[in-house]
Amino acid sequence: MGVNPLFLLGNDLIRVRIRRLETPEDGVVESSELVRQAWAELEPELAEQGFELVEVEYALHGGTAVLRLFIDKDGGINIDDCASASRFVSLLLDKNDFIRDQYTLEVSSPGIDRPLRKPVDFDRYKGEKVAIKTVTPVEGRRRFKGVLSGYDDGLISFDDGGVARSIHIENVKKAKLDR
Repeated sequence: MGVNPLFLLGNDLIRVRIRRLETPEDGVVESSELVRQAWAELEPELAEQGFELVEVEYALHGGTAVLRLFIDKDGGINIDDCASASRFVSLLLDKNDFIRDQYTLEVSSPGIDRPLRKPVDFDRYKGEKVAIKTVTPVEGRRRFKGVLSGYDDGLISFDDGGVARSIHIENVKKAKLDR
């Protein structure tokens, strides 16, 4: 199969690579489990290459499965970094062989609206505007916007239009910078 990785830098689409891998004999891997497994296997390996794994997404888009990785490094990401990380990740995915169906691998910079996932992210971007979606409602709401105050003991704190709020990190479905 030819190598045609998909590189995204901001919103620019460069090339696509579609691959087919099989899961272990015991059956189908759930999307959330696949994301957990990808984080566990790829994050330390990418760190050794000088990249921070910012986010992993696995979903169907237009009938095609997409494994999307957002990476960063000191000084920012460029197209060569995306290409290098994509080649490296492809080798790891071939070795570990845990995705069942045909899928597209995308490697991208986190972009201006960087996803926030890890506790360190919520401290690093203190003072920035954020958008947060929760799993379960908090005071009848699932969507929040405000200025990030930080992270402490499992709680993400932010100012929501003059109201101090805290949301437990385990209740966050998605969080990102809101620039």
